[in-house]
Amino acid sequence: MAPKKITNRLNALDVSRKKAGMHLDGAGLYLQVTERGRSWLLRFVSPVTGNTRDMGLGPTHTFSLAQARGLAMDARALIKSGIDPINRRREGRVVARLDAAKTSTFKNAVEEYIKANRNSWKTDKHEKQWRSLMENYAYSTIGSLSVGSIEDEHIRQILNPIWHEKLETSRRVRSYIEAVLERETHLKHRKGDNPARLAIVKTALGKQVSTVKHMPALPYIEIGAFVADVRAREGIAAKALEFTILTAARTNEAIGATWNEIDIKKSVWIIPAERMKVSREHKVPLSKEAILILNELKEVKISDYVFPGSRKGKHISNMAMLQLLKRMNRDDITVHGFRSSFRDWCSEQTNYPREVAESALAHVIPDAVEAAYRRGDLFEKRSRLMIEWAKYCNRREASGDVVPLRKQKK
Repeated sequence: MAPKKITNRLNALDVSRKKAGMHLDGAGLYLQVTERGRSWLLRFVSPVTGNTRDMGLGPTHTFSLAQARGLAMDARALIKSGIDPINRRREGRVVARLDAAKTSTFKNAVEEYIKANRNSWKTDKHEKQWRSLMENYAYSTIGSLSVGSIEDEHIRQILNPIWHEKLETSRRVRSYIEAVLERETHLKHRKGDNPARLAIVKTALGKQVSTVKHMPALPYIEIGAFVADVRAREGIAAKALEFTILTAARTNEAIGATWNEIDIKKSVWIIPAERMKVSREHKVPLSKEAILILNELKEVKISDYVFPGSRKGKHISNMAMLQLLKRMNRDDITVHGFRSSFRDWCSEQTNYPREVAESALAHVIPDAVEAAYRRGDLFEKRSRLMIEWAKYCNRREASGDVVPLRKQKK
């Protein structure tokens, strides 16, 4: 006769008094005592794999000895019927998550996505853009739907009116919805394929055909006359625009420049990574023309910003230079377009290698192999390039006249 299994070894006092270790109650049920606390554990042989497994049943402050024995008995009943209780519990959790998702709307899922990702976004512009696009295009169709019930047809309803008309907007709307649903799938709140996946949407709505629209730019041959016009004007916007042209910087990089980024003695402007589009520090060599602008502004310094705005503690807005162009009757060009003017000049009027010009514009190297081998920032070559660019900006190409520099105050 097989020996009788001893059960119910523990009593209520043992639960609170037993020292660190594993204390058997019987039939695989243990009281587990560690530095972290007291809990119940069931050790059993899985009827599925044949391996010994440990299944936590919860802490003693939540489940009494009698309740733990009841939980262990339920688990043993499953084992006897050939079901692994750990697997069954996991399946139950998945079902519970899916049930919870039925009451969680897409709008709620968007808010949770924003909350999870906002720390990785540089500015609150991304959060505002997310909410704006979802409110304008997605919420009316799927905002109140559970994430688990969103299907291909819903996505087509959202994207069909804008897919071929508003290319950039539709791309963002689609990618945002895809990201939210991808997260919800990962959280087990929905099953199946992602209906906002690009391949699925393209199959239904067709391939988007886009024409590249370049920023309206000033032909580089006209840059000398234009700089002369800017230099003759008063105001922070005029100085900011000339500085932007001379450094080939992006608008936000220029207007957000602070004095602690500038080293006038070394003729260098170091833009920190967090202010760069590519999230990488960029050293900008400064020509003597750019230094003259900085020295002029430093004499009347009223802010930590090189180009202070009318509001205390703020720099000039990104519209300031655009408004200046309008006052100059130059609605045909944009501030960003001067980077194109610079790049065209580099290609057609200099012998500098492509990578020097691209580095001056802080462009990312598209070739991964080339990027891996290039370690320097070509600063010395870029310094010479920017000096030549400044000299070119001082010439009126049509007549060959030289644009006079502003005089350095003694």
